[in-house]
Amino acid sequence: MPELTHTPDWVKNAIFYQIFPDRFAKSESIEKPTNIEPWEAPPTRFGFKGGDLQGVIEKFDYLQDLGITAIYFNPIFMSAANHRYHTFDYYHVDPLLGGNQTFFKMLEEAHRRGMRIVLDGVFNHASRGFFQFNHILENGEKSPYLDWFTVYGFPMNAYQGKPNYSCWWNLPALPQFNTDNPQVRKFLFNVAEHWIEQGIDGWRLDVPFEIKDESFWRQFRAATKLPNTDAYLVGEIPTEAQDWLQGDMFDGVMNYQFSAACVGFFGADDRDETMISGMMGLPEVPSLDAQGFARRSKELLEIYPRQNALAQLNLMDSHDMPRFLSMVSGNKDVFKLATLFQMTYPGAPCIYYGNEIGMMGGRDPENRAAFQWDETLWDHDLRKFIQTCARIRLAHPVLRTGEYVPVYAEGRHLAILRHLERQKMVIAFNAGDGEWDLNIPIGEHISEGMLLEDLLGGGDGRVEEGHLRKRTLKPWQGAIFKPRE
Repeated sequence: MPELTHTPDWVKNAIFYQIFPDRFAKSESIEKPTNIEPWEAPPTRFGFKGGDLQGVIEKFDYLQDLGITAIYFNPIFMSAANHRYHTFDYYHVDPLLGGNQTFFKMLEEAHRRGMRIVLDGVFNHASRGFFQFNHILENGEKSPYLDWFTVYGFPMNAYQGKPNYSCWWNLPALPQFNTDNPQVRKFLFNVAEHWIEQGIDGWRLDVPFEIKDESFWRQFRAATKLPNTDAYLVGEIPTEAQDWLQGDMFDGVMNYQFSAACVGFFGADDRDETMISGMMGLPEVPSLDAQGFARRSKELLEIYPRQNALAQLNLMDSHDMPRFLSMVSGNKDVFKLATLFQMTYPGAPCIYYGNEIGMMGGRDPENRAAFQWDETLWDHDLRKFIQTCARIRLAHPVLRTGEYVPVYAEGRHLAILRHLERQKMVIAFNAGDGEWDLNIPIGEHISEGMLLEDLLGGGDGRVEEGHLRKRTLKPWQGAIFKPRE
């Protein structure tokens, strides 16, 4: 059925920015409790920095100047954790973030600017403060809500000792819902549908693989697509996700397989194994040469229906792993070339907040530091490069929805062709330490004698004897070639 395999067109053309709400921006207009950590101090696992949604509103100009068209927020609902994956109340935005009133103000302003908002949906587990679970803590086996969760004995070990109820990763603060209970399903589906009806543009679904019932996610899709067929559903699936992307569950997934491939190729000689080990639960992050990377990057498009491949959330890193710069030992040339690939590859690029100014950070909590708004601390060259790549992507549909064809892959040198109707571009990557005299076979795609302009400003190339020549790429440089009209 065609309607099941269509994914939102706006996603295919979007550039996302991931915001960890407590750490991105803090507005003086939102009153906070007094025990807030200094913004500039190193992050701690339990401390709060006081970031809020009014702060996000005040930085919309910054985000749009960078080229951002959509925001994915880590959880924003009431919670006793700075990351807010311990949900207390799914219908109220945390007052530390400004509450519902500020959220709707932010949503309206984002939509006025043509930006989309995707929220983090945590529907596998709640928190000890969630009303129905707290009711069980207070009333034990007499609670009418007992079968909302799976309890193995009383009294409940919610704070000391081994938890005697089902909880995520055996963490007592995260009791797992009993999603076999029809009332629980109805509650969660109503939450999801409510916020879509309130105007959000989609859900990012936290650990969906923990709910061992595919019918749950099929029903979830039906509930959320009913009020808005263009709502984006993206699952946190770190593995290959063929079973999830068949048109009846998610539109796309957080593409950690893409992240691993980028670390494996661009970062092959600069990998910090202490950062990469156990990355998002992946068994290994292989080192790749250009041939291996070309093969893997094409494979990650071909194992999914095309509509889903174009709706993947292609991220370099996230709140759940070390920042990309830290994984490649701080080598910004590696990061820039990987970003160039991210911005010229099918699927929606996603920038983790602060990466564009050179922020580094290891495992939690180091990867969740507060954004450095002191511009003297920014890497302005890096930000400008990412801004340039984003603007080129937004200006050329071929880079968003065109076909993807690797045309050259040898050693540390890679070239790909993107084509859409009559539009064609060639993107070249020199991920090695020596110069590369271009000699890329593109004769079957671009006419003999054609002059190609490098949109990154590095000088023209020309098609001679069926090959793109007349250009040398310096070490760790790339080019985006567009035929001159």
